[in-house]
Amino acid sequence: MQKFLPTVARILLSQIFLAQVIALIIGFSNHPDGYQQYQASLGSMGLPGIFAPLIILINLAGGLSLFLGYKTKTFALIMAIYAVVLTLLLKLPVLQYLAIAGGLLMLHLNPNTACSIDRISSR
Repeated sequence: MQKFLPTVARILLSQIFLAQVIALIIGFSNHPDGYQQYQASLGSMGLPGIFAPLIILINLAGGLSLFLGYKTKTFALIMAIYAVVLTLLLKLPVLQYLAIAGGLLMLHLNPNTACSIDRISSR
């Protein structure tokens, strides 16, 4: 059982980023001008709308890599830095995102989890 707890933690952390991408895609498909609204919302928070595709790409790539356990150590560190920077830029709830960053840093320090591509390729 204890062998799989880090895997569960890795998958749960990845869901934060993947769920955000899924919610954005659903929002874009439900509203004809959903993407423009998303860009405008970023602009109202002080971030140019040009960052919208970059945010979506980082969430998707980072979330998928954590979910699959691919380059876990690297992506956990990237996503931890990303969570802190995005929190500061968009004025998101600080404690929540710092907690997420903390979990990602723990994953960065302990990247070897069961059921991951990293584990399969290291054999």
